[in-house]
Amino acid sequence: MEHGSSEATVRALADREAIRDVVSRYAHCVWRKDVQGAVSLFADDGEMDTGDRPAIRGRAALLEEYGRMITGPQFHPFVHNHIIELHGDTATGICYLDLRATVEGASMIGSGYYDDRYLRVGSEWKFQSRTLT
Repeated sequence: MEHGSSEATVRALADREAIRDVVSRYAHCVWRKDVQGAVSLFADDGEMDTGDRPAIRGRAALLEEYGRMITGPQFHPFVHNHIIELHGDTATGICYLDLRATVEGASMIGSGYYDDRYLRVGSEWKFQSRTLT
């Protein structure tokens, strides 16, 4: 094994774990209706595309829309089968979603996936974009 390869392996493992943590924290914030927490996981110019409206771009728009989207209904997301491709200070990923929700008194179950782009911002990983399918 080359001298630098073990350091590269450790960095890649740390990066993957940090990205998985961003995804898990996002689901946790949605469960808790933590708008500030969810939006803080996006880069300043980050984007969320829920598929049912125009993409939400930038911190101010994310704060406004998440204030509407996650504070009323009960959303309980479960994410799994996370696949991550590292590209230096950027990465792409897909994670699958099982969603239990209560909207206007109706209980629903849904499934789909997030197609994510991640960006290293300083020492942290953030969502550059999320697209829900």
